[in-house]
Amino acid sequence: MASAQQEVRIPSLDGKELKAWWFEAALAPTPATAQTTAPTTAQTTVQTTQADAARRPVVVAMHGCGGLYAAAGRSKGQLNARHQAMSEMLQAQGYHVVFPDSLTTRGETSLCAQAIGTRQITQRQRRADALGALVWVRQQPWADGARVALLGWSNGGSTVLAATNGAHPLVLAQAKNIAPFKTAIAFYPGCTDTLTSGYALNTSLTLFLGADDDWTPPGPCIAMAKALESQGKQTVELNVYPGAVHDFDTPLAGLRERADVPSRLRPGKGVMAGQNPAAREASWARVRELLAQAFR
Repeated sequence: MASAQQEVRIPSLDGKELKAWWFEAALAPTPATAQTTAPTTAQTTVQTTQADAARRPVVVAMHGCGGLYAAAGRSKGQLNARHQAMSEMLQAQGYHVVFPDSLTTRGETSLCAQAIGTRQITQRQRRADALGALVWVRQQPWADGARVALLGWSNGGSTVLAATNGAHPLVLAQAKNIAPFKTAIAFYPGCTDTLTSGYALNTSLTLFLGADDDWTPPGPCIAMAKALESQGKQTVELNVYPGAVHDFDTPLAGLRERADVPSRLRPGKGVMAGQNPAAREASWARVRELLAQAFR
């Protein structure tokens, strides 16, 4: 069962005040924060747990082009199934989760059907949102500011790349005053721009990719990882799942065609999206391992 969620406001570095959701960590101690000696009274147990929870690690999670919320059904207007499931999983591990909403503050609900060149909300704004969230999190009394990770899906996965590009002026400027994210995790991001932008990773990065993804094909991300390695820069962990398409980690079963999103690999057709159970299980298990390692 997920702990309480709360609407909060986060200043983006572009000057916008974003609506965001803070999901409070479960109170059970995690391996990274567990007490080494047992408290002597029930009262001490409560006090220790509460103090411990107030300084928990934090995951900043960036939504994809469809935004944070379900667009239809009984959950319309609430966090969609993927975001809700991830928040519950991370809370159960003892981590706070913060979801910045990059769209509704700027008058949008979805970017998916918009041609990339026409979008008013780009990685310029989303980078500023992620970095603003990092600043905000580190000011909160419940956060362990030294242990903040960045996670994102698709367009939000591209934001993970943008916000960890140590060569970008905004990232460089922030680094003078605040340390970067402890680690970064991106599900099926678009990596084409990163290949040509002089990307210089400023933290550890793990990518989860679908081998059959025709929305954000894995090829550019694999090429980016190889380029960084060949340049002697930080290694990128690649996880490429056979038979998996976009959105393979959704908790909702089945595949569907998104006719509103043209496929670059299947001209004249939409893109495929949907769950691959094996890839979902393996990727989320690896997320748990990565965060446990990063938050030691």
